[in-house]
Amino acid sequence: MIKFPLLILCAGFGKRMLSLTSKKPKPLLEINNQTLLGNTINFFKDIGCNEIYINTHYLHKKIETYLYKNNFSDIPINLIHEPSILGTGGAVQNIFNYTTSKNICVVNSDIFWQIQNKFDLLEFLRDFHNVSHCKISLSNDNNFFGLKKSKGDFSIKNGIVNNWIKGNRIIFYSGFQIVSKNIFKKNKKNFSMNDVWDGLIADQNLKGSFLQSNILHFGDKTSIDNL
Repeated sequence: MIKFPLLILCAGFGKRMLSLTSKKPKPLLEINNQTLLGNTINFFKDIGCNEIYINTHYLHKKIETYLYKNNFSDIPINLIHEPSILGTGGAVQNIFNYTTSKNICVVNSDIFWQIQNKFDLLEFLRDFHNVSHCKISLSNDNNFFGLKKSKGDFSIKNGIVNNWIKGNRIIFYSGFQIVSKNIFKKNKKNFSMNDVWDGLIADQNLKGSFLQSNILHFGDKTSIDNL
């Protein structure tokens, strides 16, 4: 089993959750009696993650308290507080100041991982040490549940990812990626991973592969209400 460090993105405001995140950060919302954050930690710990980084900003003290009370002592967890939010791209770039690994896995905190996802992720991770830029996980429309758009996120051909255009089949980002430190130029601090992906797409350096199992994306209040 490949060992890998993992960044869980937890700094966002969770605005699409409306009243659910007025006093609680999105990663601490519960699905089937598990917090999204606890589900993510336990799932990835079981498939080879040997160190976790969590970036925080909004209601960060509540995440600190949750981790302290639940005592995830069997895996190192490093909290990286962002006094000013860095954006998803800035957060990933920043983590390379805390790890010696040239590659790191990055996961959104609004995916609820299931046993059926285990084989898919283990297959995806086989490329961990070989990723030179970035590799993203993708899902077909019929395997993606919860919050999703009427348009796709990406298209893919021969493992090379491009932007979605009208007429392409609907493909969504599944919330998990392998990122190399080589892709960051460090000329700014606050930016989105979408900006990084756009640059990689232009150079045909964004790779991807499909997860075959169902993905549960709890990205807004409606997706939770419809449980």
